[in-house]
Amino acid sequence: MKSEPDEIKTGKSGDAAEGGISRREFLVRAGATGAFLAGAAAGGYALWQPKHFVPGFESEKGLQLPSYALEPNKTLPSLAIAHGADHDKTIRAAIGALGGMSRFIRKGDVVMIKPNVAFDTPPALAATTHPETLRAVAKLVLEAGAARVFIADNPINSPAGCFLKSGLRQVADDLNVDLLYPESGSFAPLQLDGEVLRNWTFFHEPFKKATKVIGVAPCKDHNLCHASMTMKNWYGLLGGRRSQFHQYIHSIVSDFALMMKPTLVVLDGMNVLMKNGPTGGRLSDVKPMNMVVAGTDMVAVDSYGYTHLLERDLAELTYIHKAHDRGLGNKNWKDTLYKEVQA
Repeated sequence: MKSEPDEIKTGKSGDAAEGGISRREFLVRAGATGAFLAGAAAGGYALWQPKHFVPGFESEKGLQLPSYALEPNKTLPSLAIAHGADHDKTIRAAIGALGGMSRFIRKGDVVMIKPNVAFDTPPALAATTHPETLRAVAKLVLEAGAARVFIADNPINSPAGCFLKSGLRQVADDLNVDLLYPESGSFAPLQLDGEVLRNWTFFHEPFKKATKVIGVAPCKDHNLCHASMTMKNWYGLLGGRRSQFHQYIHSIVSDFALMMKPTLVVLDGMNVLMKNGPTGGRLSDVKPMNMVVAGTDMVAVDSYGYTHLLERDLAELTYIHKAHDRGLGNKNWKDTLYKEVQA
C-alpha cells in the first residue's frame, strides 16, 4: 500500500483531523516563525553591518601608544639585508649593518620583543618566529644593556602550547627573560585614527613599562593578505573577536603601521613558508632563503621581503601601497639608505 506524504490534515470546519492541527493554529505558528526569522535576520545584520568594522564604532575612549621609534638618522642605514646560513651570525650582521644594537637599545631600557607565536606548530614549518632568531635578537638586546626584556604575544591557539611547541618558551627560560601570556586583565581599549581600527581591545600589559619595542617576524605566505611579515605581526596584539577584521585585512594591516612605531623590526627569511600559510602544512612548503632583513621602516622591510623572499610582484600587495600612500613608510626600499652584507 502506498503511504501518503506527510501533510497538514484539516476537516471541512477548519478543525484538525486526527493527528493534524487546525488551519488557524497553523497560520499562528507560521506567523510566529516568520517573525522570529525576521528578527534573527535583523539581529544578524546588526552584528554584521559595516559600522561594526568601520572606524569609531565603539564609544569608549582608549589609550594611545607612544612612538618607540628613534629620531631619523641620515647617515646610518634604515634597512639592512644580511645573507648567511647561521641564525645568530646573520642577525648580528644585519643589526651590525644598521649601526649595532647600541644604536637602538641603551643601558637601562625596558624592551618588549614581539614575535609571531600565533600557532602551536614546530619551528621547522616556519609559521612562527624561529627560536634561534628570537634568541639572537634577545641576546643582542641584553648585551646592549637592557635592564629588562619582555617577550609577549596573543596567540590564536593556547598561549602556553604555542610558546612551548614553537621553542620560544625555552629561549625565554635560557636567557632568563620575562615571558608574558595574555590574561583577562592584560587588555585595554586602544584609540587609533585608522581606516578600520579606531577603538579596539589591545594586549597592553607588555607596554606599561616598555621604553623600546622590537618586532621579530617570520616571512611567510598568508591566504588572506598574501603575506605575513613585520607589519602583519602586530595583529597578534589585538584582543576580542579580531577575526571580524578579516574582510578588511589590507586596511587593518596598513593601520598597524600607524598603530605601532617600533624601535626596530627584524624579518626572518632564513626559511620561508612559500605557500599554505599562515599555518603551513608540509616541510616541502618551506624554502631556505638564508636572509635576514632588519630596519626602522616596516614598509620598506616588508617590500623587500615580498619581492626577494617570497619572490612575488609587489603590485599585488595592497596593504603595502595603502601604508605608503598614507605616508607610513616607503615601499620603494631601493630609495632608502640601505646596506647589504654577508654574514
